[in-house]
Amino acid sequence: MSWPIGIALFLLTVIGMEGFAYAMHRWVMHGPGWFLHASHHRARAGHWEWNDLYAVIFAVPSFVMIFGAMQLGWWPGLVWMGAGVAAYGAIYFGFHDVIVHQRIPTRYLPRSRYMKRIVQAHRLHHVVETREGNVSFGFLVAPDPAGLKAELKRRQRAGVRSPRGEAKTRS
Repeated sequence: MSWPIGIALFLLTVIGMEGFAYAMHRWVMHGPGWFLHASHHRARAGHWEWNDLYAVIFAVPSFVMIFGAMQLGWWPGLVWMGAGVAAYGAIYFGFHDVIVHQRIPTRYLPRSRYMKRIVQAHRLHHVVETREGNVSFGFLVAPDPAGLKAELKRRQRAGVRSPRGEAKTRS
């Protein structure tokens, strides 16, 4: 496979992963996979949470694509696609775990409008500690925080943490 086609496959995979990540977060993690993801919406005790298993789960297809193409004679484009999945995972880890949740201490402060928007949109996602009523399920493409705040207000702040950490529900 030629380098330009491989690089195009890689970049298209990285871009496509944002849509895949949105769908998985919205309809799986906040759906039947909530039993693992709920740990991410609560205060973490220690370095790990059940939600971290999703990183392992999502790494498997990347590994299988790369291994299959390199060792089993599968279509060579799968190497580039597997690398794109892995690259998205690394980008996600950097933004999500390092910058937003600061699981690795850093002095980085978001200064660009883009970075501030991503961080604020994700934090607005986390003000809701219940499975339903969340906003902003994507990550690298984040909606306008003002719109997210308006949507939370429209939903009468259902599931939003109170200052004491207790969930507010509709009456």
